[in-house]
Amino acid sequence: MTVKPHCITAADIAKAAEILQNHAIRTPVMTSRQADEIAGAQLFFKCENFQRIGAFKFRGAYNAISQLAPAQRQAGVIAFSSGNHAQAMALAARELGVNVTIVMPHDAPAAKLAATRGYGANVVIYQRQTEDREAITQRLAAEQGLTVIPPYDYPQVMAGQGTAAKELIEEVGPLDILLVCTGGGGLLSGCAIAAHHWSPGCRVFGVEPEAGNDVQQAFRSGEKVWIPVPKTIADGAQTQQVGNLTFPIIQHYVEDILTVTDQQLCQQMRFFMERMKIVVEPTGCLAAAAAMNQVIDLRGKKVGVIVSGGNVDVDKIGQYLAMAQN
Repeated sequence: MTVKPHCITAADIAKAAEILQNHAIRTPVMTSRQADEIAGAQLFFKCENFQRIGAFKFRGAYNAISQLAPAQRQAGVIAFSSGNHAQAMALAARELGVNVTIVMPHDAPAAKLAATRGYGANVVIYQRQTEDREAITQRLAAEQGLTVIPPYDYPQVMAGQGTAAKELIEEVGPLDILLVCTGGGGLLSGCAIAAHHWSPGCRVFGVEPEAGNDVQQAFRSGEKVWIPVPKTIADGAQTQQVGNLTFPIIQHYVEDILTVTDQQLCQQMRFFMERMKIVVEPTGCLAAAAAMNQVIDLRGKKVGVIVSGGNVDVDKIGQYLAMAQN
């Protein structure tokens, strides 16, 4: 069965915004004169690193759990995630009184693993290189009667993530271009629909790590592409293929998928820390790195940049800053 591009609409995003009011943070939009000079454009950074749990993922998780049927909430939910969706599901479930199990890779960032457990989730560890997280999740869901809420391929998750772009446009007005980091495509698909509705004419670009460009390959070939687990410091974008639900929306609303290198991500982390005084994780630097390395021509444009999260292991910050100078 072919999924229509409109499996979520602007109305779904507007509904999510109402649900998230007083629960999610309306994150700040920051600017930098130096960033503008480097990019040759007017950049507006939507700082989801200040969102609850330190990433945009809380938006989708809370929206999804909120819209479950009473019987589903009573039985509990399960998700798989390398970290940010895990934390978001754990916190949202706790606030809504729902039991949650999270399937996480053995090499997930320690800070994300600790936070997920701290919010009260039952964590199941798997080996990323040898085990299938979705198969494990589906087995546990069947055994325990749990509802699966994946990190991106789920309509209410996608709609929740789209509220980030909606807020950005409401604050700064119509945009010429919107840059969004891309893993499985949940944030990108939601934000692309939001931009299309609230800022008609805005060109939307996804950005993923060069070492894990499955979405770029799929977008340019017109068919989903599977890749081995990519070796990149952008752990939130280590997906192996774009989602079944997100891909048609990306094809319909997104102009192209761009890539940046790990070194560029490290340089962007350094810029954020030195010049803007904010901590951003590697995945959260994807869109900004594309802008400031002029991966596409932004000259004279009004550009929205989604900064997706700030959950980086403190012990690794020095390593990343050193990589920026190599």
